[in-house]
Amino acid sequence: MQRAFQSAPRALARSRITPGSLVQQRFAHKDLKFGVEGRASLLQGVDTLAKAVSTTLGPKGRNVLIESSYGSPKITKDGVTVAKAIALKDKFENLGARLLQDVASKTNEVAGDGTTTATVLARAIFSETVKNVAAGCNPMDLRRGTQAAVEAVVDYLQKNKRDITTSEEISQVATISANGDAHIGKLLSNAMEKVGKEGVITVKEGKTIEDELEVTEGMKFDRGFISPYFITDTKTQKVEFEKPLLLLSEKKISAVQDIVPALEASQQLRRPLVIIAEDIDGEALAVCILNKLRGQLQVAAVKAPGFGDNRKSILGDLGILTNGTVFTDELDIKLEKATPDMLGSTGSITITKED
Repeated sequence: MQRAFQSAPRALARSRITPGSLVQQRFAHKDLKFGVEGRASLLQGVDTLAKAVSTTLGPKGRNVLIESSYGSPKITKDGVTVAKAIALKDKFENLGARLLQDVASKTNEVAGDGTTTATVLARAIFSETVKNVAAGCNPMDLRRGTQAAVEAVVDYLQKNKRDITTSEEISQVATISANGDAHIGKLLSNAMEKVGKEGVITVKEGKTIEDELEVTEGMKFDRGFISPYFITDTKTQKVEFEKPLLLLSEKKISAVQDIVPALEASQQLRRPLVIIAEDIDGEALAVCILNKLRGQLQVAAVKAPGFGDNRKSILGDLGILTNGTVFTDELDIKLEKATPDMLGSTGSITITKED
């Protein structure tokens, strides 16, 4: 105990703080609201966002004009786009708005449509819940009741749903999603007929005034870019490359020397490089990000999909599809000895945060 007390002044001296000094630490100021006042602010934010989004509901919905921080204003009839564009000045009301933004975003991720309907329903549920709590109902009982009601509705919808099978039915549903544009609905129906239910359909901005349908052979898997620094289009938050080279590895890549040959090939051929491996970190990832930020190379890294034998199988399929070599433990050649002809190649590639 004596040694402990004797050593304390030394520790303080090393940290340049004397035993008699006073250390002050400032924290950010926080505003708090409780009960009726807090719920009222949240409800105001929910109502404001829902009012803007609900104008786009249904076939007779109206367009919304959104100010852009750069470029021309955006005209849209998409509920989730309107929701994401709203930020309220009052921070408590903004919390309510963000709750509905999450509802719209989640609906868009899961279903791809129905964001306006989900927003209107969420507003009604929240509004009625606030009224019942103010009338003296137990909030937890209301929560359990709401969850039970949701389960009952979902079960009813599952039992009464009707699968669409014909091109005409697909066209009708697509037309509704396209805000009543029958031409776009027919185009989407034709696309689904060509690629099937499991196919991938992407929409790109064309260079002509005509809408075109192009069918290409390709592959999609559920892995996105490792770092947001690889993003090439900040507006869509995507990595998009034309005619990229692909380095395929079953193993984790950490050392710089493992990717130097591929980076040199990318620079010499003036083509983007996409690295697909079990993982990429350390110096290897840092070098890729640095080259991308400096504009010296177009490069991106993606984790290989699957696990174990499944990952090996998917990488094998990628190798066959892109005519590239998959570097595995069984292969005698190491990554640092890779040659340009071992790299895969594809017409184009699009990488998002998720796939």
